[in-house]
Amino acid sequence: MDETPKRFDRIIAILIQLQSRRIIKAQDLAERFEVSLRTIYRDIRTLEASGVPICSEAGVGYSLMEGYRLPPVMFSREEATSFIAAEKLMQKFSDKEMGKHYESAAFKLKAVLRSADKDWVSNIESSVMMQPASTLFNENAPDALAVLFRSIAGKKQTRLTYKAFEAEEATERNIEPVGIFHDHDNWYVLAFCHLRKDYRQFRTDRIQRIRCTDEWFTREHQPLETYLKNDAEKVPTTRVRIQVDVKIKRFMDFEKKYHGFVEERVSGSQVEMTFLSRNLDEGFARWYLTFGDYATIIEPDYLREKVLVLIERMQSKLLKDHQG
Repeated sequence: MDETPKRFDRIIAILIQLQSRRIIKAQDLAERFEVSLRTIYRDIRTLEASGVPICSEAGVGYSLMEGYRLPPVMFSREEATSFIAAEKLMQKFSDKEMGKHYESAAFKLKAVLRSADKDWVSNIESSVMMQPASTLFNENAPDALAVLFRSIAGKKQTRLTYKAFEAEEATERNIEPVGIFHDHDNWYVLAFCHLRKDYRQFRTDRIQRIRCTDEWFTREHQPLETYLKNDAEKVPTTRVRIQVDVKIKRFMDFEKKYHGFVEERVSGSQVEMTFLSRNLDEGFARWYLTFGDYATIIEPDYLREKVLVLIERMQSKLLKDHQG
């Protein structure tokens, strides 16, 4: 099999990667293209031989000489189509400022498309919609994501006015954002909180005011995934086993991962599902009520008792509302 076309595509892609980042490691390129380090070294030498000014530093990585730029990039029709989904997502799932920046960038991307591809993209745009499941930002802090990104990039502390879920009043605090992630239909920032002297998670819709400060970070932070993994390991779990009707299993598939799903076994018309729940009382018990008429609790007994308590409360409230 002739590998020449495949290698040519990879070398061009490496050149684009080099232009898109200030510096990039050979190991990252090898993982990205699923080739050996030796192959990456050879491709880099090929680019250098063709006149591309590549700077390298042992143990750091590769970069393009300052000022060197590629000619305008042409996009395929399939790549252009992917912009539509990305643009719709940015409009609905990012904050106001970042949405505007992406809209401006999208116009520039569309400007380099061929005329036929512009028509193709235009025909698709009006047929794609994204609906966020919840309000992602407080109306008084509509640009929270943009501020947090600037804080992370510049390593400058952020000043928050934050109201926790059960708090009566909001608190002022300085944080050092480590990273941002989306989970359970909400945006979160994980940061070192100077008020609590520890790492905490903050939900963006509970941020009432936010601004960047001129104060530098006071410490070096580990990658975001390190703290998320550590937080998950700290929270105690309870083993839960339930048996559900196989015909409703598909309705549970999306949310089961949020409740500590471990495994499932199908036996005839029933499915036995195992979970390691981190929030048995309110989280898992209330979720169980949504499909409880098709399910049986195998263990623990405490979950069965908790569900019964919730049912009694609901029944009592319904009767009271009806009589009132």
